[in-house]
Amino acid sequence: MARLAGCGVFDPAGDRVGKVIDVLVAYRKSGAPKVSGLLVEISGRRRVFVPISRVTSINPGQVITTGLIDLRRFTQRGQEVRVIAEILGRKVRLLDGSGEAGIEDLAVEQNKTRDWLISELFLRRPKTSSSPFARGATLFAAWEQVTEEDKGEEGQSAQALIATYSEMRPADLASALLDLPDERMIEVAEELDDERLADVLEELPEDEQIDIITELDDERAAEVLDLMEPDDAADLMANLPAERTEAILDLMDEEEADDIRMLMQFDEFTAGGLMTTEPIICAADATVAEAMALIRRKDVSPVLAASVFVTLPPYEVATGRYLGTVHFQKMLRYPPHERLGSLLDTELEPVKADTHISVIHRTFANYNLVALPVVDDQHHLIGVVTVDDVLDHLLPDDWRTEEEAH
Repeated sequence: MARLAGCGVFDPAGDRVGKVIDVLVAYRKSGAPKVSGLLVEISGRRRVFVPISRVTSINPGQVITTGLIDLRRFTQRGQEVRVIAEILGRKVRLLDGSGEAGIEDLAVEQNKTRDWLISELFLRRPKTSSSPFARGATLFAAWEQVTEEDKGEEGQSAQALIATYSEMRPADLASALLDLPDERMIEVAEELDDERLADVLEELPEDEQIDIITELDDERAAEVLDLMEPDDAADLMANLPAERTEAILDLMDEEEADDIRMLMQFDEFTAGGLMTTEPIICAADATVAEAMALIRRKDVSPVLAASVFVTLPPYEVATGRYLGTVHFQKMLRYPPHERLGSLLDTELEPVKADTHISVIHRTFANYNLVALPVVDDQHHLIGVVTVDDVLDHLLPDDWRTEEEAH
């Protein structure tokens, strides 16, 4: 069942209608739980319930349905339990007296009456070594061979959920976390490694960001915020108490902390409040090959890799005088030894930090921009507004969870 998370859901014609988020099972008075259906995400990030009776085929990487989908928003019923969000990781006790184990996965099979039932559990026993790399032995067991230690949410380990979510993109993982109860969301978020948590926090709504950061100690919060984009980190910290903000900034990398302090000075609805302070900056005599090497770095986001900004020395934000922009697509048309100074787009006018967000929106729309440079009164490059940050402000606050428009 764990492999179904993220699988495409298709109609009989082969058209994709959504993806699987979870599998729902219903407990019975006796025997193994029965599968009642799938929780599926369709367009507009709406979650809907697809009864198992409308599933005609389950194959590796895809689920085929009859094509009939009830578009009403999913509401979990009292007797239903979500396999991925609630069962994986639960503790069970083996009835043969050999001890307890955790559920790492489970299989379902169709019986003679065409009901889908949990048929087999893949279990892992507690580790017997103190080594951090040690893992307990694994075994298979039928549902009838175990008894659950606890059917509540607290019975499931956060690590089991994280293993299931390991292949998800940060935006999809953020959506999955929003689907969990608040306490469960925070527990799972705390178990993520720092880099993964930083990526997810950038995708979460403001309230959930604050809930998670509030539960982290100052040292870990500083590590995670260090890994976030400076503009996202500044937006988050602007909503924390001033004393905690300063305590975290004091623990952060000095250069990152200085960038965040600068960004927090600007109004949220201005270019300064939107911009990031980590664009790719080059000298005018740098070659196309040198610029392309900077673009290829793994830590450069696609939106920042679309343009290189050329300044006078020193080549850092808030210090080098802005000369112009060289677009990635233009660099592809020239030989590696070509100097960036001869490829400058000087028609793209930079904006000041106090430029209102409404002007930013119109500028991006009028000139089909991906990034827009921001300069101070001395024409020093101080940051770049990117299209993803513009979209975040154009969309409603609850766009990640709201239903598809009527």
